[in-house]
Amino acid sequence: MHARSIVAGALMAAAIGLPAGVTARPRPRFEPTDLEWESTGVFEVDVEFGLIRGPASGRLVIPDFELDFGILDNVEFDLDGSYALESTVPGSFSFDRPVPSSLWPSVKIGMYNDHDAETQRGRAIGVQVGPRIPIASGAHGLGFESLGVFGGSRRGLSVALNLGAFVEPPPDAVSRYTLGVEAGVDLELALDSRDRFQLTGELGGMYFLTADPNQLHATAGITWTVNPNLDLSVLGILGILPGDDRYGVLFGFEPKLRLFDAPPLRGKEEP
Repeated sequence: MHARSIVAGALMAAAIGLPAGVTARPRPRFEPTDLEWESTGVFEVDVEFGLIRGPASGRLVIPDFELDFGILDNVEFDLDGSYALESTVPGSFSFDRPVPSSLWPSVKIGMYNDHDAETQRGRAIGVQVGPRIPIASGAHGLGFESLGVFGGSRRGLSVALNLGAFVEPPPDAVSRYTLGVEAGVDLELALDSRDRFQLTGELGGMYFLTADPNQLHATAGITWTVNPNLDLSVLGILGILPGDDRYGVLFGFEPKLRLFDAPPLRGKEEP
């Protein structure tokens, strides 16, 4: 299935209008997801590397990753996380402090799918849920994140609206949990009839219910499908709110590997 996303709105406007709090280390930016599931038995690795200018200093991303594994036609297991080196000197790029994000193992489930091959129109609804597991030294406890994803596609354009909430575990023994809601839009536009090149874009925002800086950022990039098992991409990032990353660029590669074939349907003969 290749259905993806539609319009976001009110939550983004709220994030702009409300004042941001202050924190030493804000939660990593929210990356809206799409409504594409890997085929049963297919393992995909989405890895990005690059430089990001944060609110106070630079950050070397090595890497930002997402691992996807297709379990059923409408069920996928995902593992999201990132590891970066950040400068402790404001305004510099010395990269002397490790900044690992918490891991998000999740299950992505398709609840509804309607695709018409003749009109090239599709609609889909899905959910993605799972715990957030801290891996930084001194971190403790478990968090949780859940997303509802509503998408549509027509003639090469895919759009997906994300709406969700999260509880982020504290980075140390004295800090509190971080609570918030998130919303975003994920877009993809095919540039040729063979779908080898795609323009991609995201608008993502988070409104915190705790004393953390709200976030709103946009991304734009291009993806090259080298073959059915490998995508290459470049992505630019622009932060809009004061507490967000200011700008950055990420380079990505996305290989796929089939680990096993899906079992034949019961009652069907193999060809």
